[in-house]
Amino acid sequence: MRTLPLAALLLLFGIGCGKQIGDACGLASDCSPNGDRQCDRASPQGYCTIQGCDHSSCPDEAACIKFFTGGFSNRPCDPATEDNPDLSPDDPEPARRPTDACSLDELCAFTGTCVPRSSEVRFCMRTCDTDGDCRSGYECRDLAKMKAHGGEPVLAPGVRQVDEHAPKFCAAAPK
Repeated sequence: MRTLPLAALLLLFGIGCGKQIGDACGLASDCSPNGDRQCDRASPQGYCTIQGCDHSSCPDEAACIKFFTGGFSNRPCDPATEDNPDLSPDDPEPARRPTDACSLDELCAFTGTCVPRSSEVRFCMRTCDTDGDCRSGYECRDLAKMKAHGGEPVLAPGVRQVDEHAPKFCAAAPK
């Protein structure tokens, strides 16, 4: 008889936990009964997430990823040199001089184009190592897939470039 109350207690606590970042959902309450996670229904079968994150605010299973919405001028820039205070304008090597291709209301995206700062949206996205770590219909975005399909990790202060150490994340695979 003692197993019935224990099973009921475990069921109650299991239901109260909600889902992890990247799980399927239909409503925000599917992701968290506390209202601290959203269901992105624009993603196939929904995607549990937290919007408006920063580099250190996502749960352990996730990383903060930024996307850019809208149209852009596609003006080229170099993320390594754009507004980089660690470089010297007097350096004899042009590749080690700071550049200023983007206007004040733009930033230089990982893809090497200037984008409006106001177009940036951020979501906690499930981290992965391979496509097999993501649910069906989703891909594990490495550097090449980020450039091809969008999204880039929000970097910690002082980190200037997205590189092979950047977290990969699960996002809807293009059709």
